[in-house]
Amino acid sequence: MIYDAIVIGGGFYGATIAHYLKTQRKFKKVALIERGQGLLLRASYNNQARVHNGYHYPRNFTTAYRSRVNLPRFLKDYPEAIKRDLTCLYAISRNNSNVSVKQFERFCHEIDARLESAPEKMSKLFETRLIEKVFLVEEYVFSATKLAELVKEKLDECGVEVRLNKHASVIGVEPAGLTVDVGDGRDRMNGATSERLNAHYMFNCTYSAINQFTRQSLKPPTPLKHEIAEMALIQVPPVLSNLGITVMDGPFFSMMPFPAKGLHTLSHVRYTPHCHWDDASGTGPYEKLDEYDRKTRVVRMVRDAARYIPAMNDVQYVESLFEVKTVLLKNESNDGRPILFEKHSDLPGCFSILGGKIDNIYDVLERLNAEPLDLQGK
Repeated sequence: MIYDAIVIGGGFYGATIAHYLKTQRKFKKVALIERGQGLLLRASYNNQARVHNGYHYPRNFTTAYRSRVNLPRFLKDYPEAIKRDLTCLYAISRNNSNVSVKQFERFCHEIDARLESAPEKMSKLFETRLIEKVFLVEEYVFSATKLAELVKEKLDECGVEVRLNKHASVIGVEPAGLTVDVGDGRDRMNGATSERLNAHYMFNCTYSAINQFTRQSLKPPTPLKHEIAEMALIQVPPVLSNLGITVMDGPFFSMMPFPAKGLHTLSHVRYTPHCHWDDASGTGPYEKLDEYDRKTRVVRMVRDAARYIPAMNDVQYVESLFEVKTVLLKNESNDGRPILFEKHSDLPGCFSILGGKIDNIYDVLERLNAEPLDLQGK
C-alpha cells in the first residue's frame, strides 16, 4: 500500500499537519508515526504551556507580530484546553534589562498588544528597588493533557492512521515514491528494519531529531542548536496563585500556571538551560537527554526570583520537566522563533518542519496552503 502522506512525529505540529492533510487537502490515506507511547508527550508537554501574545519578544518584531496574529486562532480551535482565568504580569527590571519601560510600551503599541499599569496590589508583590514598572497583559496557558485529548479526537474523527511506539530511521526514494524504514520501540534497530512504508509525500516533524534521519542527500542539514532545559514545577503560596509573572528582558525568569499538573512552572534564563551543543549527525538529542544526569537547579532559580518577588521564598518544589529545546542557530541571539519549512530537492515530496512555539503551527499551515501537493499522476 502507498500512503498519500506519512507524517513522522506525533507532537502538536505533526498531529495538526496530519489532520490538515486529511481534512483540508482531502488526502485519503494518511499515517502518523510516533516513537513514543502517546501523542504530545515530548516538547508539546514539557514546556511552559504559554500561549504567547507577542510580549515575550521585544527584540524580534516578526516573532511578536506572528504571535499576535496566531493567538486568536489557537484560542478558537482549542477553547477547552485554554486556561483563561489567570492574571498575567510583565515586570521591567531597573538593572540589566535589554528593554526599558518606554521601549516596552512603544513595542506593545506597535504590535497592538493590550498593556496597562498593574493594580497597586499586584505591583506591591515586587521589590521596587529592582523593578521599575509592572504591567498587566493578556496571555494564556493551555493544559497539555487536554490538548492531547482534543488532538487525538480530531485524528480519530477524520481517520488518520496513528502508529505509536514506532521509530522511523531512514527516508529514501524509489521509483514509486518516498520510503521510510520503521521499527518497533525507540531503539535505532541496529540496522534492522521491521517494515518499509511508501508514500507520495513525507513530513518530518520530529523537532529536535529533525536532522537525525539517514537519507540520500548531498545538502548539509540546517544548522541547529540544542539545549537540555529544565522546567521546574512548584506549588506557589496563595498570594501568587493564578498569576503568571515574567520579569523582562534578559537574564530573568518566568512563572506560569501549568494546568496539566495544577502547579506553576518556573524557568530562569540563566539556570533553565543546563547544557547546549550544535546539532551533528549521529548525535541523537533525545538519546543525550536520556543519559543526562537530571540534577535540578531549582534552588538557584527560586533564590534569584525571590530577590524580585519576596513571596517566592514560600514556594514548594515538586518536580522538574527536562526536555531538549531546539532553535535555528541563526536565531539564538535575537530571540526570533521563525519556522523551518524545508523542501528537500533530493527527495521530491519530502518536507522538514520545525517551529519554536506552539502557535507557529498556523504559519506552517499557511506555507502548506501555498504548496500544490497534487496527487494526480502519482
